[in-house]
Amino acid sequence: MMALQLAIWGAWAPKLFPYMGMLGFSADQQALVGSCWGIASVVGIFFSNQFADRYFAAEKFLAVSHLIGGACLLGAAYSTDFGPFFLFYMAYSLVYVPTLSVTNTVAFASLAEGRDFGTVRAGGTVGWVMASWPFVFILGAHSGVEDVRAIFLVSAGISFALALFSLTLPHTPPRKGGEGVDSLAWRRALGLLKKPFVAVLFLVTFIDSVVHNGYFVMADAFLTERVGIAGNLSMVVLSLGQIAEVVTMLVLGTVLAKLGWRATMIVGILGHAARFTAFSFLADHPGLIIGVQLLHGVCYAFFFATVYIFVDEAFPKDVRSSAQGLFNLLILGVGNMVASYVFPNLVAKLTAADGKVDYQTLFMVPTGLAALGAIILALAFHPPQAGPQTTSENA
Repeated sequence: MMALQLAIWGAWAPKLFPYMGMLGFSADQQALVGSCWGIASVVGIFFSNQFADRYFAAEKFLAVSHLIGGACLLGAAYSTDFGPFFLFYMAYSLVYVPTLSVTNTVAFASLAEGRDFGTVRAGGTVGWVMASWPFVFILGAHSGVEDVRAIFLVSAGISFALALFSLTLPHTPPRKGGEGVDSLAWRRALGLLKKPFVAVLFLVTFIDSVVHNGYFVMADAFLTERVGIAGNLSMVVLSLGQIAEVVTMLVLGTVLAKLGWRATMIVGILGHAARFTAFSFLADHPGLIIGVQLLHGVCYAFFFATVYIFVDEAFPKDVRSSAQGLFNLLILGVGNMVASYVFPNLVAKLTAADGKVDYQTLFMVPTGLAALGAIILALAFHPPQAGPQTTSENA
């Protein structure tokens, strides 16, 4: 499940912004496309995840969503004008984004121990990597629109495959409202933001999500235009981070047990700061830039996967899909939207008359944001428990 779920995303994500540039979309138009996931995350909180929590078996929800999503991806692949492309991508976002939190719900419901989620989520990382490597052969070093649209065709095929596979997943029924159970799951999830430690984590997750999504906005162009890596190899280079992510996911449970929530998350955020600092000052050393991609595993597993595990332990069982959706609102939605607006416009502002981008200045922005997030966590994040429980609390 996780392998197919993330492969859908991994097939198009690294090339989305370069592809929109090939289509001639302006920075503001690219920002609008980037906002689709933010809108989808909001809709997910108030409708899709609420629907999955209360009224619809999770595996059936996934099957229907991925069937519709695959059709929308096919539409996006053959839309070269902004209007149709935006509409198809928006429709795809509305049905795909909620499935990311629903797959988390299915995984946690099937696990004896929540901290084992890292091992399961590693399958998603494998899927992302597997989706990237075929493009070495599908694309050329300098591919045009006709070739690069394959990112959506491949993604659509995987989406249809997951729609079928979802029907074989363990039955994960909805939690019906009853005595003491609010019929609006999202309302209870939002209510938990009144707790200071949840509010602090919510703020830091927003900051880190802007940094994380900014990486995907800028990295491919940086590798091809500044570092000099061929266009058909850039996705492979980026996938090295996902390969490292598999390793970090596998050791995440052990790291959490030893370091606890706060220290593990701080390490994850500082991984972003280290990577973008390297991008700023080591662009003339391709080998080092390629090697620093391995930090992506630390960035994702030690912060975002840890957040998902924390949510599963800190939030009541009957609102966990909505709680996962609440943090996805930041990780995939608001943070994605802000990054999609800020960084393309920042790139445009830092582009000289000869077309060269001042990447050194550009990458110091996410470096500073990552450092700020780490400081806030260190000073203000005080959860009631230092680390995960040894056994899952499924109540």
